[in-house]
Amino acid sequence: MSEERQIIDSDLLRTEKPIHLVGIGGVSMRALARMLQDMGAAVRGSDRDESVYTRRLCEAGIPVSIGHHEENVAGAGLVIRTAAIPDSNPEIVAARAAGIPVLSRAEAWGMIMKHYSSVVCVAGTHGKTSTTAMIATFTEAAALDPTVMVGGDLRSIGGTLRIGHSNLFVAEACEYQNSFLSFCPSVAVILNIDKDHVDFFKDTDDIILSFRKYAMLTPENGLVIVNGDDEKSLRAVEGIPRRVVTFGMGESCDIHPENVVLQDGCFRCDVIAFGKLWCCMRLSVPGMHNLVNALAAAAVAIELGVPSEAFAKGIRSYSGVGRRFEYVKDWRGAKIYDDYAHHPNEIEATLRAAKDLKPGRVICVFQPHTYSRTVSFLKEFAEALKHADKAILCPIYAAREANTWGISSEDIAKLIPGGEAVEDFAHAAKRLEELVRPGDMIFTMGAGNINQLASFLE
Repeated sequence: MSEERQIIDSDLLRTEKPIHLVGIGGVSMRALARMLQDMGAAVRGSDRDESVYTRRLCEAGIPVSIGHHEENVAGAGLVIRTAAIPDSNPEIVAARAAGIPVLSRAEAWGMIMKHYSSVVCVAGTHGKTSTTAMIATFTEAAALDPTVMVGGDLRSIGGTLRIGHSNLFVAEACEYQNSFLSFCPSVAVILNIDKDHVDFFKDTDDIILSFRKYAMLTPENGLVIVNGDDEKSLRAVEGIPRRVVTFGMGESCDIHPENVVLQDGCFRCDVIAFGKLWCCMRLSVPGMHNLVNALAAAAVAIELGVPSEAFAKGIRSYSGVGRRFEYVKDWRGAKIYDDYAHHPNEIEATLRAAKDLKPGRVICVFQPHTYSRTVSFLKEFAEALKHADKAILCPIYAAREANTWGISSEDIAKLIPGGEAVEDFAHAAKRLEELVRPGDMIFTMGAGNINQLASFLE
């Protein structure tokens, strides 16, 4: 470990006692556990359920207790919890009663970021995992040796975390519960701003204000990279005393494409930066949304001083991230893909990208995520799912909520011509067996556990 990255004497690791992570199996939490272990801390944790991820942590020398019990925090010097863990959790209650400091996951990551001179944070309602993964791919290919924290499995880094030895940190930054306001970006990316997380934000103006605060976290000599085609994103940065660079499809954006061509289902174009041709870019992932994500990545590359040729080579090598248009397997002559889309705009973008590949039919098995989101976007979900040739709705994934609205997937299905709701994954699999034709493209879609459906298809 380089001297620049030694933070053993920081507030985060001042204690010689173990650091206990509550909800350690989550995407960002398991990455945090590995990061702390690499920095020399004694790390342990707990999770509600055993999973392949908790088992991997145990194999890496990080003990994991299954179930949340007050005795799990005994002897800890610090407790870190994920956003899904409430104050009433027995481990949080026990830690506070014992005078053990309790940090959020975001606060812990923010403390780590302070020890890097260049921190690229990628925020936005949609696309942040894919864009973070793109940046990770080209910075690694350009030998910048980044540390990376991303919210999906990226094959090229072997998971959700890459520990580099330079002063570059690339991180996905989530707005839910204002988590990203604990981060320390020197470059803050805003991909887009949309209505979401209606269980936390009061309204769209509240979301825009949160992103404005995020942009202002950058130092005076930092940079905010913002989607110049997105009115809400522009509102978030309007008048801020920071350097702002725009990207987007419009010619008025600082970074924009020309000569856009769809080739074999993916886009290629010339990237124009500040009025001049910067590079010729070809993508290996489908979808107009990924072209826009790549333009944001190009803006980051320019700021980091990455040569255009190195960026173009790196971005073409990007083949996607886990649960984002992820190929699963061939089945009965059809191809099965899995996608994390759980917002109407994400669903539409993914299904449009699928149609660009010209399959026989697109069949979407969608699992809505949370009751509050389903209620708020009921009609929008139906409109988005109409872009599939056939939509099958699985029961709503409750996550952290109780169904106080009396909403169900049937309420979406009845708004879609030919849409239908099923009672569980077994019945969804049975319907697919009845419907599937060679040449079809089948999507399992949603932010819950819908990815498990593929195991029912043999």
